[in-house]
Amino acid sequence: MVDKLDEMKAILLKMKEETIKEISKSLKSGSDIPTNEPSGDIYDQASSERDRELGLLLDDREREKLRNIDEALLKIEEEEYGICEECEEEIPIGRLKIVPFARYCVKCKADIEKLQAQTKRFEEDRAYREIALGEEEEA
Repeated sequence: MVDKLDEMKAILLKMKEETIKEISKSLKSGSDIPTNEPSGDIYDQASSERDRELGLLLDDREREKLRNIDEALLKIEEEEYGICEECEEEIPIGRLKIVPFARYCVKCKADIEKLQAQTKRFEEDRAYREIALGEEEEA
């Protein structure tokens, strides 16, 4: 098991280094874009704004990935790595090689995503009902 942990730690450290490089590259390219001076026509401006928003979204994802990697490295140090946070069973090494910072086994992750999807649908339905009730009151 020690060899597998060493292998996973090496994978996580490499992934962390690559993620930090991506964030740095993103920050540098983002700072090259002037934000105060409009340039080109309205379509160029809209495209630039979309690119900037996409860059910010990707930065958030990269930061989240970095946080997950750091958590996984900490779990290795605390000898808790590779244990599902939901069922406390061992996460198969095949899954960890694909997603080295996985917090859940495949079954638990699927259950969590299913619950999240149901909750999202419920919240959307409730929001639509509230909108419909608001429109009826206006009429």
